[in-house]
Amino acid sequence: MEQQQIDIDWTACQAHGLCAELLPDHITLDEWGYPLVDGTPIPPRAVKRARRAASDCPVLALKLTSTV
Repeated sequence: MEQQQIDIDWTACQAHGLCAELLPDHITLDEWGYPLVDGTPIPPRAVKRARRAASDCPVLALKLTSTV
């Protein structure tokens, strides 16, 4: 089964923090408001929320990628 994980485009990220609000089980914020991703694959039950976090990012800095 193909798994998904969150990748961040650090050159695009502007620390809005919306991703952590939409996906708090996998993303927290550092002291400057930049996302910290836990690095674990996104469970199937959370993929829809992860897609929403990626699409709702104001600067589109998040991307869901497939892992093998």
